[in-house]
Amino acid sequence: MTEIHVVGGGLAGTEAALQLAARGFPVTLHEMRPVRSSPAHRTGLLAELVCSNSLKSTAPTTASGCLKTELGILGCRLLDAAGEAAVPAGSALAVDPEAFGARVEQMIEDEPLVTLVRDHVSLLEPAEGRVWLVCTGPLTSPELQDELGRIAGRPGLHFFDAIAPTVTLESLDLDVIYRAARYGKGDADYLNIPLDEQQYTTLVDDLLASEKITVRDFDRDLLFDGCQPIEEIAASGPRTLAFGPLRPVGLEDPRTGELPFAVVQLRQENREGTLFGLVGFQTRIRHPDQKRILRRLPGLERAEFVRLGQMHRNFYLDTPRCLNPDFSFPDRADVFVAGQITGVEGYVEAMASGLFTALKAAARLKGVEAAPLPAETICGSLLEGFLFDGTTARLSPMNANFGLLPHPGPGVRGKRARKEAKASRAEAAMRNWVDALPPALAPR
Repeated sequence: MTEIHVVGGGLAGTEAALQLAARGFPVTLHEMRPVRSSPAHRTGLLAELVCSNSLKSTAPTTASGCLKTELGILGCRLLDAAGEAAVPAGSALAVDPEAFGARVEQMIEDEPLVTLVRDHVSLLEPAEGRVWLVCTGPLTSPELQDELGRIAGRPGLHFFDAIAPTVTLESLDLDVIYRAARYGKGDADYLNIPLDEQQYTTLVDDLLASEKITVRDFDRDLLFDGCQPIEEIAASGPRTLAFGPLRPVGLEDPRTGELPFAVVQLRQENREGTLFGLVGFQTRIRHPDQKRILRRLPGLERAEFVRLGQMHRNFYLDTPRCLNPDFSFPDRADVFVAGQITGVEGYVEAMASGLFTALKAAARLKGVEAAPLPAETICGSLLEGFLFDGTTARLSPMNANFGLLPHPGPGVRGKRARKEAKASRAEAAMRNWVDALPPALAPR
């Protein structure tokens, strides 16, 4: 009999345990709290929400709402628990955190095939018939980090987020922004926003005057180890950015033949070329100020942000370069990972990761194969698309967004119409995928 050990009783781990049990597998769920806590957790409850109590929008024409629709089709158990613990929040799904955690604990207790053990796992020892599924999230203990480092290789581990904002290509004004390679060498892979001296000065002033997020004590050790926020660079001198990440040398505007005073570059972030990140703009500026400041840049006036800049302590794996497509390790096929440790960002995204990896593990153990998730779905575009896209040298965590999905076609015009078409197509594609699942993967 296969022993499945799920490590971590957060959103991904509890969802995975329930999904595996629903397919007939006995599961031991390991949660270190309250025996050992973390700097962010406050209770010993399973599925504790450590930040906001919001699981974001339920509107089907939002990416978060679309993801919830897909997870409903997949039979996500924690979304059911969230509905039972919901509090009034308009079109968003918000929960009473203690009621939500208590409901998840009850679901685990009521499942006869899941055994909850309160202990700290630091070694993932191989054994005949044993499978590990690690869902320990961004605050994985140092001992387990070391163990994963031995399995994945230390270069496969990331220890903090230093993330720049990401925008959709279709929201940019390409009459202002131009493609160019520095000195004309190589392919013109970067988009370039030209700034004159006044526009540059305004940007620097905005960065210095912006409201910043205070760094928590347990973030400080690794936060600025090799990557400074752009506002910190700007504070070191009025021309520092112009000689640093915004240096224009070799980037003449092909339409004018002139060299701008400074250039903000955008780098492609996915294979499809629908998402671009602002180079060097990792920041701890509060999100409303980020949007306001960046939309003052030429060509970004209508920018659609799918991810805003952030810098905080966060442990995760370099998924494209150290995991198999089923989220197991190439050298340890008995060890799977799920949740934020894989590079997904957000509560519901963590649930999706736990659910999907549980299905992948169940498929292998039952000797069946599920088709790849449709690229037209949020789940497919994020879990099988973005997380394994090696376009960038370093994976940056991502949450659900419509920018990941293929365009619905030339006949669909307008932002709202595109979102409606993408959401409708995603729902239909997910229903078809579930209908085609091998019978062995159906819940008991």
